[in-house]
Amino acid sequence: MVILKKLLSENARSYAVRVLLFNIINLELIPGSSVSENELSAELSVSRTPVREALIELSRMNLVEIQPQRGSYISKIDYNSVEESRFVRVVVENAVVKLACEGIKDFYIDALENNIKKQIESYQQGNMEDFLNLDNEFHKIIFESVNKNWSYKIIKEQMVHFDRLRTLSAKSRKNKYTIKDHEDILYAIKRKDSELAEMLMTRHLTRHRLEKTELLEQYPDYFTNIN
Repeated sequence: MVILKKLLSENARSYAVRVLLFNIINLELIPGSSVSENELSAELSVSRTPVREALIELSRMNLVEIQPQRGSYISKIDYNSVEESRFVRVVVENAVVKLACEGIKDFYIDALENNIKKQIESYQQGNMEDFLNLDNEFHKIIFESVNKNWSYKIIKEQMVHFDRLRTLSAKSRKNKYTIKDHEDILYAIKRKDSELAEMLMTRHLTRHRLEKTELLEQYPDYFTNIN
């Protein structure tokens, strides 16, 4: 498990939630694996109470399953939840990219181009953690370019199930289309072609469906509610 540095403003419960959430999304904590309050308390250098509260909070997000008398387990990736998250994201991001096609400042165009260059470097170096962070940043820049920062924050909070699948795809090197998709989306934004941009964004955010069979075959024990 990756232990993040505690922020000055964080209480113990918030810190425990942030660390556990990071490790769940990045699959450092494997879907279906058990977690111990005592061990987590020792690793995070906090008491058991904030750890227990963190697990309860994450259980409400369907990321942890608490079984009385048996213990706590990292929830498997719920494919129904993935599809719900994807649906919301497609609707919102299509609206945002449409606004971006009305025209954004050169500063944001430069930022998107620079981001793609960094993505290429990270992918070539096999640094999938950086690559995923840059992928997220690419979309965040588009939201920022049309002054929709709050909308991005809301979307990000709802993407935890979808993000676990994205992480699995990245670690399996199944995301070879990501960079090309981003280049195409930026091309449409530059051309101010909203129809093309929406089509490209929809394709980009539904690529996981093409990878579904391979991921299920490779990681059959990671998933639940597979249609």
